[in-house]
Amino acid sequence: QVQLVESGGGLVQAGGSLRLSCAASGGTGSYYTVGWFRQAPGKEREFVVGIRWNSGVTIYADSVKGRFTISRDNAKSTVYLQMNNLKPEDTAVYYCAVDLRFALVPSTRNHEYDYWGQGTQVTVSS
Repeated sequence: QVQLVESGGGLVQAGGSLRLSCAASGGTGSYYTVGWFRQAPGKEREFVVGIRWNSGVTIYADSVKGRFTISRDNAKSTVYLQMNNLKPEDTAVYYCAVDLRFALVPSTRNHEYDYWGQGTQVTVSS
């Protein structure tokens, strides 16, 4: 059983930055993928970025390339999402999730992720 706790959300003006954290515990290892997803009101949950824990291979959604950066701290079992140049359309609840399957690259499909955090709200004002 993997537990995930997100933090770092908040209210920021357009052009600002936030850093989200996802702390993992219980059953963690170097064989999984950690992904960030987001869900805006009235919209489906969408993939943002994923990272393979052992290799560091990443995949970003086109909408966040060049603005968001994912990183990990092995010692703390924590994944970070640095979000720069935020836009009002980035407003959403952000979730981290873990995919326990072996894979060479992170999955972008939310149904392939096994465990989810509770989410953290990010609001970007114009």
